[in-house]
Amino acid sequence: MTATDIPAENGLKRVLGLPGLTLFGLTYLAPVTVFTTYGAVTGVTHGHLPAAYVIALVVMLFTAVSYGRMVRAFPAAGSAYTYTQQSFGGHVGFMVGWTLMLDYLFLPMINFLLIGIYLHSQFPSVPARVFVLAALLLSLLVNVLGVNSINRLSTLVVGLAGVLVVVFVALSVHHTLGHHVSAPFASFQPGGSGTSAAFSGAAILALSFLGFDAVSTMSEEAKDPRRTIPRAIVLTTVIGGVLFIVVSWMGALVHPGSTFTDPDSAGLDIMRTLGGSAFTSFFVAVYVAGAFGSGVTTQASVSRILYSMGRDGVLPRRVFGYLHPRFRTPAIAACLVSAVSLVALFITLDNAVVMINFGALIAFSVVNLSVVKHYLVDKGRRSGRDLLSYGLLPIVGFALTLWLWTSLEGITFEVGLCWMLAGFLYLLFLTRLFSRKPPVMSFSEDQAAAVAAPAAEERAVPRS
Repeated sequence: MTATDIPAENGLKRVLGLPGLTLFGLTYLAPVTVFTTYGAVTGVTHGHLPAAYVIALVVMLFTAVSYGRMVRAFPAAGSAYTYTQQSFGGHVGFMVGWTLMLDYLFLPMINFLLIGIYLHSQFPSVPARVFVLAALLLSLLVNVLGVNSINRLSTLVVGLAGVLVVVFVALSVHHTLGHHVSAPFASFQPGGSGTSAAFSGAAILALSFLGFDAVSTMSEEAKDPRRTIPRAIVLTTVIGGVLFIVVSWMGALVHPGSTFTDPDSAGLDIMRTLGGSAFTSFFVAVYVAGAFGSGVTTQASVSRILYSMGRDGVLPRRVFGYLHPRFRTPAIAACLVSAVSLVALFITLDNAVVMINFGALIAFSVVNLSVVKHYLVDKGRRSGRDLLSYGLLPIVGFALTLWLWTSLEGITFEVGLCWMLAGFLYLLFLTRLFSRKPPVMSFSEDQAAAVAAPAAEERAVPRS
């Protein structure tokens, strides 16, 4: 029995095809959030935001391909946690999974915070916390109901974002035709000192692509995951990147230069220039819908990582390894993620943002190295083509990820390292000061069914 044959009644439901997986990734990516950092990064790049997005897309494609390689080897719900565990062992796998949780746990909270901020700006008489709590509870409901509900929501959100992008591009072209633009491609041609500025901006913008990796967490709910997941990861990265590039280019045509009255509201300024208050209201509505969709998908991803770690016995199995008997979803894990997201009622957006990205870059780095370890070292694949696919490309991806670390602030390292220390202490407890091995998921071809079958879980977890 292969991994794709795991009985639905024992594990997660396999209902997602390539379109559904790609929509999931794009919803997680939330393409309209290009306007969240539009003003600030336009300033960093000296007006060459599209060029920075092109660089960021190229950088992230290397890591996206590495995720695809590892999905083919281990189509399980644990994402980077599973790949690292299988390549480098349970101790390293646990630390990567633990660190990645920092990123995933805070991403839903940030989306709920954005919903509260934007809706409060439209309805100032209603406290932002009311909108935050309503979005949080609704997101939990959608997650408990299952991936079919998430798939329908993803379709709606991506559809709305698509409409916004089409209208935005049409209005931008109309505006540009009415105003002479001497150099329409200037934003793609930084040149001189602008080149280093574009690379600096790309180091920040590459983190906007967070979401392609989350597609891999749906491996046990995907049809033919070894084929569909890698394709969905690359499609999510490319489509999201193209949308980012086109929208930022149109914005540069409408508002040349890098100076804004308020960089934080640069997107709203551009919308007002194009369509007045009506189009601005439509933009806010789509932005909120995108933030909600991203909140749902980020919660789904981290719930499945927690479920995978609970199923392995790394976290308490009765709590984190629980599936709802009717909906076959990790309901308790989703509730715990919602409980963490309640922090959104008391924290500011600036403080929340610094919590993320550390875990993602840890995961990106180790997944690239896992490709080399699994295929070249463990499998002994050494042909010229193998050395290119499983050696050179992931090493380039790893080097580019190291470069992305330069975009992080000092407080991000402080929070991330403290979180890792807490995880290391828990690992000491789990392994009784390393006197026993941490639980490791059994994932050979003839044992894949044991990943999900409760009766086989005890046999799949090594004990000392």
